[in-house]
Amino acid sequence: MYHDTSWLDWPFFDDAHRRLARDLDVWCSQADLEGMDFSDLNATCRKLVGELGEAGWLGYCVPAGEQGVLGGKLPDIDSRSLCILRETLGRYHALADFSFAMQGLGSGALTLAGTDAQKRQYLPPTASGKAIAAFALSEPEAGSDVAALSCAAVRDGDDYILNGRKTWISNGGLADYYCVFVRTDPEAGSRGISAFVIEAGTPGFDIEETLDVMSPHPLATLRFSDCRIPASQMIGELNQGFKLAMRTLDIFRCSVAAAALGFARRALAEGLAHARERKMFGQTLADFQLTQAAFGDIATEIDQSALLTYRAAWTRDVLRKPSTAPTAMAKMASTESAQWVIDRVLQMFGGQGVRSNTPVERLYRDIRALRIYEGATEVQKLIIAREVLKAAG
Repeated sequence: MYHDTSWLDWPFFDDAHRRLARDLDVWCSQADLEGMDFSDLNATCRKLVGELGEAGWLGYCVPAGEQGVLGGKLPDIDSRSLCILRETLGRYHALADFSFAMQGLGSGALTLAGTDAQKRQYLPPTASGKAIAAFALSEPEAGSDVAALSCAAVRDGDDYILNGRKTWISNGGLADYYCVFVRTDPEAGSRGISAFVIEAGTPGFDIEETLDVMSPHPLATLRFSDCRIPASQMIGELNQGFKLAMRTLDIFRCSVAAAALGFARRALAEGLAHARERKMFGQTLADFQLTQAAFGDIATEIDQSALLTYRAAWTRDVLRKPSTAPTAMAKMASTESAQWVIDRVLQMFGGQGVRSNTPVERLYRDIRALRIYEGATEVQKLIIAREVLKAAG
C-alpha cells in the first residue's frame, strides 16, 4: 500500500527521527493491529499498552532521568518523536495511537512537576507498559472552560478530601493511576486549581459510568466521595494546577495533529488502492479527471498539515521558543483537514465506504473526536487570535 516517506527528508528531523519512523513502521506492519478484539475493550487496550511498552515505544512518553532511572529513551520529551510515533501508529490503527498517547498525556503532569519520589514511583512502569495512566481534567460543566472546575479538594491535616466528578476521562476504569485537577481555592478561578496523583482503588474513588463513543476506546465518568489522599500526592505547587494542565496540553496537543495526519495518510493510501482497481465505464476510477483532481487536493492538504505539525514540534524542540500559536494552528488545520480528506476518500468508495468496520469507515469515525479533544477547533482559533494580538502589541 502506498506510503510517502519523502517528508522524512525535511530539515525538521535528524537521523534518529528517521530511524524511529522506519523502525516503528516495521513493527506496526508485523503487529496484528487490524485484527484487534473489541469485545473486551479494556483487555485489548491493556494488551496494546503492554506490547508498546515491551517494544520500547512508550519510552518516548517519559524522560530518561539520571542514568535512565525513569525509563525514558531521551533526556527530555521530544515533540518530533511523539509526532512521528502518533502519525505512524495512527496510520495503522486509532486504538494503537490512543494507547500510546494516553501514556504520555496521563503522566505528563508528573514529568513536568512531580517530585523525585513521584517520578520514580510512576514513570518507570508507565514507560514499560506495566502501569496505565490517565489525565482527568474535564467535568460535566467544565470542558473548554477549565476555570469552571467544581470538583474540589479540602485540606484536612496531612490529607486532602476530594468530592466531585470528572467526565470524558480517557482510560477511565482502565488506568492504574490518574493525574486529577481539582479546585483547592473556591474563590480564585483558574488560580485556585491543584493537581493530584490518585491511584485506582483508593477508597472514595469510583467509576460512576463508562461511556460508549463512535470510535471505541476506554472512557468514563469518575466520582470522588470523601476521597481522602495524602497531601504528598499533590503534583507541583498548591493552586498552580491550571498552569500545569496547560503546559501538559501544550506538549501533547501537537501530537494530536500528527495522529490526524496519520489518519489522513491512511485514507489516501486506501483511496489510491481503490481508485486504481475500481472499474467504471471501461476504465478505472483513477482515470477520471475528477478523481485525479481530488487526489491533488488531498495530497496538498496532507503536506500542508505535515508542515504545520512538524514546524510546531521543531519550534519547541530546537528553537526552544513558545509554540502555543504554531501548535494551535497545527492542531486546528490538521484535524479539520483530515476530516475533509477522509470524507472525500469515503465518497470514492460509494456504498462500500459506509460498510461497517472497513478501514475507511473506521477512519471516518476515528477522526471526529480529534476536532474536539485537547482543545476544540473553536478554542484553537481563539488561542491563535490571542497570540497574534499579543505579538502585535
